[in-house]
Amino acid sequence: MTDFTLSHIREAAGRIAGVADATPLVPSALSARFGHEVLLKLEIAQPIGAFKLRGALSAIAALPADTVGVTCCSTGNHGRGVAYAARARRMQAVICMSRLAPEAKVAGVRALGAEVRIIGDSQDEAQAEAERLAREEGLVDISPFDDPLVVAGQGTIGLELVESRPDLTAILVPLSGGGLAGGVAFAAKALNPAIRVVGITMDRGAAMHASLRAGYPVEVEEVPSLADSLGGGIGLANRLSFPLCRDHLDETILVTEADIYRAMQALYYEDRIVCEGASSVGIAAMLTGKFKAEGTTATIITGRNLDMTQHAAIMTGQDIILGDVTVKGESYGA
Repeated sequence: MTDFTLSHIREAAGRIAGVADATPLVPSALSARFGHEVLLKLEIAQPIGAFKLRGALSAIAALPADTVGVTCCSTGNHGRGVAYAARARRMQAVICMSRLAPEAKVAGVRALGAEVRIIGDSQDEAQAEAERLAREEGLVDISPFDDPLVVAGQGTIGLELVESRPDLTAILVPLSGGGLAGGVAFAAKALNPAIRVVGITMDRGAAMHASLRAGYPVEVEEVPSLADSLGGGIGLANRLSFPLCRDHLDETILVTEADIYRAMQALYYEDRIVCEGASSVGIAAMLTGKFKAEGTTATIITGRNLDMTQHAAIMTGQDIILGDVTVKGESYGA
């Protein structure tokens, strides 16, 4: 932990410059509803449609020229980022995903030329295969969240937010394995210690939230969610993203599947944004009053790689079945 500094994030900004940086920061049409300006950091504008390219590119750009290839476990967007960055360097990429990964994300990884291996029913099982590939076949395992080069890449979002809008009072960050939340919080607070950084996640299978409450990394059961990108464990041997989140997040907030459903609708109908459920959790926290803005607030729209059939169903108010849970549909504004 003491070895991770703001200079690492600034170095990552140099590695990703011109490819994965400088995404738009735009005011939300929902601002008037919240009583303060709300800004949307549009990581959906990334070449892969998600912020994960920052961390993957940061890590892969730093690898030696003789690297055999790379591997990782992923719920989808990290794998897409690794595949994109590996293709640019003409490296082999093997992406390990569980059966919970949406088919749209599996197809997106394959479209970038990577091999996909579907392993088990959890991120932990997929991670075990990535570790085997690293151990037995010499591939470099690029962690989705617990690699300092990856975290530094994600942290560049924090730099961009605070440097472009020094008047920000709060940043709402989707919280999963903690690479994004930890990196953004570290960078933002290094520039402005007074800024609040809040991690937002779903209320089912939220590994980092549960770990922060316990005081150490814990395992959780992975379940289907509209915020599928936020699923998966943080690793019981987590050495970086857990302490970063513990030391730099001001709080974590849980939102329900119904909250996420309504926030996806609001972003579509008010801001004309198509995004994953994970992208909408900051807006969900504000719409429900679980987070109340006290000044200019930014939230990160992390990705747009979703099942468009499911999105169409949500926009038209249909019920959504997630395993043994049904999210009751409701037309927007009803």
